[in-house]
Amino acid sequence: MKRVVCFIVAIIGACTASTYAGEAVVSSSKNVVPAVPPPPVFGTGFYLGVDMGANVYQDRGGDRVFTNDLGDTLEIKPRNDAGFYGGIKGGYVFGTGVFRPTVEADLFYNGFRGGVDSRLTLADGEVFTRSSDSWINTGAFMGNFIMKFAFQQFQPYVGAGVGVYYAESSGVDFDTTHGTFATSGGQNHTDLAWQVIAGADYYWTPKLSTFIEYHYLDYTSTQFDTSEDRDLGQHLVGAGIRFHF
Repeated sequence: MKRVVCFIVAIIGACTASTYAGEAVVSSSKNVVPAVPPPPVFGTGFYLGVDMGANVYQDRGGDRVFTNDLGDTLEIKPRNDAGFYGGIKGGYVFGTGVFRPTVEADLFYNGFRGGVDSRLTLADGEVFTRSSDSWINTGAFMGNFIMKFAFQQFQPYVGAGVGVYYAESSGVDFDTTHGTFATSGGQNHTDLAWQVIAGADYYWTPKLSTFIEYHYLDYTSTQFDTSEDRDLGQHLVGAGIRFHF
């Protein structure tokens, strides 16, 4: 009888051990977690870009009125016509965090009209009017420091830059009460420039984005010996494509 009891106990113990062993294997297999790839990093490292847009407004000063000792009055009204700009840029974005400092070289063409309307009223009441129109071509060569805020694919930014510009005016066309006259000569000037920038990128891939950008661009007049402020402030709005490599 004791042998039968011992035999039954041995069978029950073996079955219990095999059951626990099976459960341990199943449990260990459930704890295996597949590796998750790291999220992509958008917009870091070196880049090149192209952009273009409109010079929507340039502040060429308000109306001016001059009167001489004879009683003659001259009124001058600058026209602030829109223009076009377009260029290339290249730079480097540091880091992969939310805040990413960036350095950039920004080179672009900027062309706009430089028209003026004038009215001369003589002391005896006789009036002479004249309109002049000239196309001004400029090239800006700027170095920018930018702070980007990286929220994955959407990355707004702000910054500022300094550099130089070259400006050249074409011949001037005069419309007067006595007819239209044209000149073929022009003038040129090189001076300092500075700008403030704001914009935003949207990255379609980790390397490619499209962006919109606003510039307040100021062409200074440090080389003119005059007490009058002759800086030219401009508002530029455009869009472009940026590629990282």
